[in-house]
Amino acid sequence: MRTTSNPAFRNLPSGQGGYATFDRQGGGMMGGGAAYADSRASRAEFGRAGASERPLTVDDVVIKTAITGGVALVAGILTAWSGLFGLALPAIIVGFVVSLIVIFKQSTNPFLVLLYSASMGVALGALTGALEFSGTNFQGIGFQAIVGTAGVFVGMLIVYKTGAVRVTPRFTKWLIGASIGVVLLMLANMVMSFFTIGGLGLRDGSPLAYLFSIVCIGVAAFSLMLDFDMADRAVKEGAPAKFAWYIAFGLMTTLVWLYIEILRLLSYLRQE
Repeated sequence: MRTTSNPAFRNLPSGQGGYATFDRQGGGMMGGGAAYADSRASRAEFGRAGASERPLTVDDVVIKTAITGGVALVAGILTAWSGLFGLALPAIIVGFVVSLIVIFKQSTNPFLVLLYSASMGVALGALTGALEFSGTNFQGIGFQAIVGTAGVFVGMLIVYKTGAVRVTPRFTKWLIGASIGVVLLMLANMVMSFFTIGGLGLRDGSPLAYLFSIVCIGVAAFSLMLDFDMADRAVKEGAPAKFAWYIAFGLMTTLVWLYIEILRLLSYLRQE
């Protein structure tokens, strides 16, 4: 069984047989505790839960993912249209706090998941709106970023379903390593920006910044394949239906990252 670079998809239990293998070795990008599969008590608990709940289906995942994505999209459009760009920072803080609660508590509470989606929708809408109103060169960039994100999502889903690229243990380890490397470079660039103009040059619109954005988009896109694989396994292992909300949250976190990177790359291209 494989792990994933998305922290939201770790330790996901099942109603039949303990789908806790999402954290096979108690590790990953964000760390984690022992797997539920290693705990007889946890297996017994979720076994009893599974007896009273219907198992997860693909339709559950699709519907809940569509709802979370729709909430984020509507919130983003309304924020950009209203011009309330100052909501970006508060929304990011709310989204970050809620994401930590959902991840560490493995919450399937629809309210928390939708609150995260709405918060990030407001944040992305505010950032996109501020960018569009900053000059004529950026008008329409939000629509392009949305189309690009949706295109990558559909494309990677097709790649996954057709088996053109298989999610193997080696592929998973490579992608997790790449994700860790990208995050460390982002942090290093942010720290260096406090001491030098432009930091490491990863976000200043230079050729290196172009390359880094493309790499980030690639890593985020292939991370979707791990997310699809985790969701697919949850369905096959008979996880409780309520975990569709948790899976939708995990997919949403990857889509948020993907949108930000696509928007950033488009902003570089619009500056030409």
